[in-house]
Amino acid sequence: MILFRSPYDRWFLNLLDNYMISLANPWALVLFVMITGLVSLVISKKPITVGSFFDGKSEGLEPNLWTLVFSQVTTWIFARSLMNAAILGFFYGFAGTLAYSFYYLSFLTGGFIVYRIRNKNMGSVQDWLGYYFGTLGQWTYNFLIILRLLSEVFANLIVIGLIFTAAFPDYEMAGQAAILVLAVVGFLYSAKGGLQASLRTDVFQMIIFLIVFGVCFITMIKSNDFSFISILNSKGIHNEGARPGYILILVAMLQVFSYPAHDPVMMDRGFIANQDKTNLSFILAFILSTFCIFGFGMFGIQAGIVGFGYENQLLGTWKNMFGTTVYFFLICSLLISAMSTLDSALASSARLIIDEFYLFERSIKNGRIAMSVFMISGLLFTLFPNQSLFDAVAVTGTASLFLTPVMIITFLGGNIQNWAYFITWLISIMGAFAYVCRDHEVVLYLFPGTHKYDQLLSICLYVLIIGFLLCTLSILLNRFLAKIRCD
Repeated sequence: MILFRSPYDRWFLNLLDNYMISLANPWALVLFVMITGLVSLVISKKPITVGSFFDGKSEGLEPNLWTLVFSQVTTWIFARSLMNAAILGFFYGFAGTLAYSFYYLSFLTGGFIVYRIRNKNMGSVQDWLGYYFGTLGQWTYNFLIILRLLSEVFANLIVIGLIFTAAFPDYEMAGQAAILVLAVVGFLYSAKGGLQASLRTDVFQMIIFLIVFGVCFITMIKSNDFSFISILNSKGIHNEGARPGYILILVAMLQVFSYPAHDPVMMDRGFIANQDKTNLSFILAFILSTFCIFGFGMFGIQAGIVGFGYENQLLGTWKNMFGTTVYFFLICSLLISAMSTLDSALASSARLIIDEFYLFERSIKNGRIAMSVFMISGLLFTLFPNQSLFDAVAVTGTASLFLTPVMIITFLGGNIQNWAYFITWLISIMGAFAYVCRDHEVVLYLFPGTHKYDQLLSICLYVLIIGFLLCTLSILLNRFLAKIRCD
C-alpha cells in the first residue's frame, strides 16, 4: 500500500476505503461494466440514417471539435496501448514508455497525410491510392486494414480476458466468459448506431477515463516513494536494462509516418469534419493522448522502481502497490478504453466492407452484418496461443511500412509504377511475416539480434531501404523510357 504525505491524503484514502470497501470484491468490476454498457446503449439510442451510420453525422451536422478530439484520443489510448505502455515501462523503464509514446506522433503525421489527401479533393486513403495505383492500390491497402481491424478487436479482448482472469483466479473460464460478454455488449451498442454511436459513446467513455485515470495518477505522484527523477532515470527490470527500449524508439521513428495511414479509425475521423476543425483536432489529440499514454506508462515504470514483484505480472504488481481502491480505478480505465476501441473498430469495419470493398449495398443491415463478421473473427483470434500485445502493433506497423516511400515520393511529385508499388507492398508483408516467425533459423540468420526489438529494427530498415530503392528505380526507369520514346 502506498504512503501519503499529508493527513489530508490519509483521510482521503480512508474515506475511499470506508465507503468503497466493496471494490475489493471482483464483482464490482462486473457491475462497473454493466453500468457503462447500459449507459453506452442508452447514448447510442438515437434515430439513425444510413449517412449517420457510416459517416457519423448527427441530423446532417458534422461532429464538433471536442467530440472529434475525444473520439480520436479514446480510440488511440485503448486498452492494448495502455497495457503496452505500462509493460514496456515495467521492463525497460523510462525508455520503454517513451518508445511507445513516440507512436503518438502519428497524430501529427496522420494530420499531415489527411491534409495532403483532402487537398486532392479525395475522401479517403483508398481514394488516393486508387487515383495513383488503381484497383491494385485499393485492394492491397484494404488487405492491410483488415489485419489492423482484426488486431484491434483481438488485442482489446485479450486485455479484458487478462483483467477478469486476474480478478477471478478461482474461476478457470472467467477470462473467456468476460471476453464473450464484453464482445456482445460492444457489438450491441456499436451495431445500434454505427459511427454516430461510436462518436457519442467515445465522449462519454473519454470523460469517465479521464476521471478514473486522474484519480490514479494523482494518487501515484503524491506517494512518498514516487520521484520524477527516479522515473527519468529508471532502467526497468529487464536483464538488458533500458537498451531494448531505446531500440524500440528507433523503430517507432521509422514507423511513425506510415503507422497512422494504416489505422482506419484515425483516418475515418480525418474526413468527417471541415479541414480547419480536422487540423486542430489532430494537434489537440496529439497533446492529450501523449500525456495520457505516457502518464499511464509511468504506472509500469513505478512498479519496476518500487519492486512490488508478483510472479512478473503487472496487474498483480499494481494491486500490491496501490491497494484496492486505486487498483480498481486503474482496471476501470483499461475496461473503458477497451470498450471504446471495440465500437470504433467495428464502425470502421462496416465502412471498409461497404464503402471501400463495395461488396454489398450501403445499408444499415449490411453494415451490421460486416460488424458481426469482424467481431466473431476477433473472438476466434483470441484462441491462438500467441497473445503478445505488442506483437499485434509490431506486425501491422511493419506491414504498413510500404506506405512510407509510396506517400513521401508521391507527395513530392514522383510517379511510381504499379510494379514497384506492388513489390514494395509485398516486401512489407514479408517483413511482418518475418517478425512473426522471428525464432525461425532462417529469420535469425537474416536478422540476428540479442533481442526481438533488434530484429524488428533490422526488418524495418530493410523494408524501408528496399522500398525507397524500388520506388526511385521506378521513377528513373519511367523517365528513361519516356526519353527513348521522345528520341
